[in-house]
Amino acid sequence: MREILEERIRSWVDDPDSSVEYSEELEGRWAVRIRQDVRDATTVWFDIGERSICFEAYLMPSPTEPVEVHRQALVRNNKTWRVFFAVDDEGGIVLRGRLAEEQVTLNELDLVLGEIYEMVEVAFRPMVRAGFPNREKTV
Repeated sequence: MREILEERIRSWVDDPDSSVEYSEELEGRWAVRIRQDVRDATTVWFDIGERSICFEAYLMPSPTEPVEVHRQALVRNNKTWRVFFAVDDEGGIVLRGRLAEEQVTLNELDLVLGEIYEMVEVAFRPMVRAGFPNREKTV
């Protein structure tokens, strides 16, 4: 799994048409930073386990008005395949998923990164608006 992930990360970074702008291995996990249109960037963390690869991307901090944000997340989860909205230990909204060892292929990793990219593009602004309605600057 490690070899496949590292090969795919190298190809993302080396491809000038890729939205991946940076990668680094930190404490046994890979950080892959992708450029986004709705915000500067999203960092996707890949954690290689014994029989699976887990991945996570931070979307936003704990909302001051969580009900609508959580509703949107649950509705959007019905339309996803590999990546799902979740709440982290601090109440923040993250995207998470996992691939079993036999599912880890170059193509599947492309699909994972693409799904994370798309979910951030589609969900970030509406969820921030719903979660922080009293912010002066709207996104």
